[in-house]
Amino acid sequence: MNYLLEKTIQYEAFSFEEAQDFIYAIDDDRINEATIAGVLVGIQMRGVQLQELKGFRQALLELSIKPNLSVTDAIDLCGTGGDGKNTFNVSTTSALILASMGKKVIKHGNYGVSSLCGSSNVLEALGYTFSNNSEHLNKDLEDHNICFLHAPLFHPTMKKVAPIRKKLGVRTIFNSLGPLVNPVQPTYQLTGTYSLELARLYQHILKEDRTDFRVVYGMDCFDEITLTDSTRVLGKNSDEILDHTTFAVEKTQSEELFSGTTIEQAAQIIKSILSGKGTPVQNNVIAANVATSLQLFEPGSSLSYHFQKALDHIQSGKGIHQLNMIK
Repeated sequence: MNYLLEKTIQYEAFSFEEAQDFIYAIDDDRINEATIAGVLVGIQMRGVQLQELKGFRQALLELSIKPNLSVTDAIDLCGTGGDGKNTFNVSTTSALILASMGKKVIKHGNYGVSSLCGSSNVLEALGYTFSNNSEHLNKDLEDHNICFLHAPLFHPTMKKVAPIRKKLGVRTIFNSLGPLVNPVQPTYQLTGTYSLELARLYQHILKEDRTDFRVVYGMDCFDEITLTDSTRVLGKNSDEILDHTTFAVEKTQSEELFSGTTIEQAAQIIKSILSGKGTPVQNNVIAANVATSLQLFEPGSSLSYHFQKALDHIQSGKGIHQLNMIK
C-alpha cells in the first residue's frame, strides 16, 4: 500500500477505487500503522477530494455492522468535530431535546479524538450503555425516541484506526467521515463541518441518499449553529445564511459556549439545559439547532415558529425526563 502514501506525498488525489482499497487494507491488516498515519496526515494537509470521500465512505458502509431497526423515518444530528472550539456538546443536547419532543433520533457518534469530549464520552458520563444489539436499540427508539450508535461497535475498521488517530491528536479524514457513515443511514440529517469546502462536499454526497438534510458551517469555523456569527446552511435544494437576527436573539459570545475542562463538567451542562436551567445563550443555541432539525420533519412551518416551540420546550425542563429514561 506504499503507493498510496507516495501519491499522498506528491499531493495526488486517490481515485474512488483507491480510496476504497485504503479502507479495505486497514480492515484486513494489509497496511502498517506508519503508512496509515502518513496517509491521514497527508490528506489532511492537501484536502480531501470528492471521489476520495465517496470511496472512503462507501467502503466503511460496506464493512459496517448494520442493526435491524424498525424505524428509518428518523434523524441523525452530529458534527465533524475538530473545530478546536471546545464548545459544549451541542448536537448531543439537541438530539436529546428533539427526542423529548417526539421525533425519532438515531445518533451516530464517537469518543473525542482531537477534542476533550466527544458525544460518546459525555453519554457514558451521563450513564448510557452502548450496544449494537438490534433488540436493545429498537426498544430505546420505541420507549424513548432515541438510540445511540457508538461508532466503534458498528465500524470495526474505525476501531482499528482509533489508536493511530489518538496518537496523532489532530483531525483527520475520519473526522470528516463520521457524520457520513451512520450504518442506518436515516431519512434526515443535521450535520456541521469545520470548513465550507467540506460542507459543499457533504451537500453533494447527501443529495444522493437523504430525503432532506442541512449541513451547517459557522463563518467563524464552528461546526454547529452557535449564533456567534453568520452560519451557512446547505440543504438538498437550498443554500442560505442565518444568524442571531434570524431568531431575534442576542449575538452569542464564543466563551459562553465553553464546555469546561472535564467530561464531568460537559455532562453537567447537558443536565442543566435538559432540566430548564441552562443559560439564555445555551438555550438559544440548542433551540436554533433543534428548530433546524424540526423543519426537516415539518417543512411547512417557519424556522422562527420551530425556534419558539423548541425554546419553550427547553425552558420547561421537560427534557430531563428524556435523560432519566435512557439510563
